Amino acid sequence: MKDGKTSVLDRVLVLEMVRVTEAAALAASEWIGRGNEREADAAAVEAMRRAFNRLPISGRVVIGEGERDEAPMLYIGEEVGLGGQEVDIALDPLEGTTLTAKMSPNALAVLAIAERGNLLHAPDVYMDKIAVGPGYERGIVGLDRSPEENVEALAAARGCRCEEVTVCVLDRVRHEDLISRLRKVGARIVLIPDGDIAGVIATTDPATRIDMYLGIGGAPEGVLAAAALNCVGGQFQGRLLFRNDEERDRARRIGIEDLDRLYELQDLARGDTIFAATGVTDGSMLRGVRHNKRGFQTHSVVMRASSGTVRWIETEHLRKPV
Repeated sequence: MKDGKTSVLDRVLVLEMVRVTEAAALAASEWIGRGNEREADAAAVEAMRRAFNRLPISGRVVIGEGERDEAPMLYIGEEVGLGGQEVDIALDPLEGTTLTAKMSPNALAVLAIAERGNLLHAPDVYMDKIAVGPGYERGIVGLDRSPEENVEALAAARGCRCEEVTVCVLDRVRHEDLISRLRKVGARIVLIPDGDIAGVIATTDPATRIDMYLGIGGAPEGVLAAAALNCVGGQFQGRLLFRNDEERDRARRIGIEDLDRLYELQDLARGDTIFAATGVTDGSMLRGVRHNKRGFQTHSVVMRASSGTVRWIETEHLRKPV
């Protein structure tokens, strides 16, 4: 609280966040189809860091490229900005490094910001996730229900058959049983090779025809996706999954006490969050970067929780004369 009023993010930051994701997407686009994941990611990270450091914020990275010893830039705990409003930042400068290297769909530059303490500092482990977009009664789906029950509940809420429900799932061996059960109940399945942030946020846009996201992906990506859903009134549940004691110890070191906790959306991202994403390659929601004689074109989306707004932004970046 400040001066008796709830503090919210400066609305100027909405468009500033788009400029940050645009910078990362433009840098990564130079590496589309070149087969070099490392260089694509490095270019996006450096461009995003430079863009943040031009902003009048005191930003702290809580979801980043890794721990300080593993990531020279945009590591967890790094401070960015020129000074100003204090915000926590969750980011993925290039969600879909492999997608970019192979010129495959749905590579994005993504970030979310919130007031200090309003984004979960999630460990770099797996998370079981389920998400739906806005417009449904709270608790319509949940991880403690079977895949069949979730599809049936969503179909009933939509007033349609299970055969008309579309579920997005990462194409992984670990999901073979999940995919089989979804198909037996009649659901349509969109299998994606990578990029589960894109898969979750696709539920917010009816044009994608994706009704639900289900399956196991990264926990940091879960926080980013939850921030987007928080902006539009979607629903999300997640539960951390650990493969060994080292991962459990990592979670405890960053303050996770209940390792079996079922996280609701507001446990991951709450308050006045801003979410921004810019397409690197063409995807279900966003077009990728276009190069032409005049320069470059980008396609972005930015969402804000306090205003409930979703803005689609097309930007032309004129090439600077040599």
